[in-house]
Amino acid sequence: SYETINIDYIISSSYCPDIIFDNGIICEIKGLFRKEERRKHLAIQAQHPTLDVRFVFQNSKTKLTKAKGSLTYGQWCDRHGFLYADKIIPSDWYDDTGKNKSSEKKN
Repeated sequence: SYETINIDYIISSSYCPDIIFDNGIICEIKGLFRKEERRKHLAIQAQHPTLDVRFVFQNSKTKLTKAKGSLTYGQWCDRHGFLYADKIIPSDWYDDTGKNKSSEKKN
């Protein structure tokens, strides 16, 4: 039979966040948000559900692809449960308790 099953696999790698606030929130700063980056963040989210990863985009209305009907960066975040902002880190993120009580946070 041809292509009748899917086999899941995990590629082991490490992730170095752009910014980690004292409250444990992780902030990623993105101009381009390539497919590999999106896959990486979905894997991190699945494997480390207590982490609170948020994005600051140059423009959250940028389309993921040139295809008609493509999601924007912001819509992708909404679909996958990530908070995001444009250009500036929202001041409330610094004081927010987030979802990460951070047993995984490194000092």
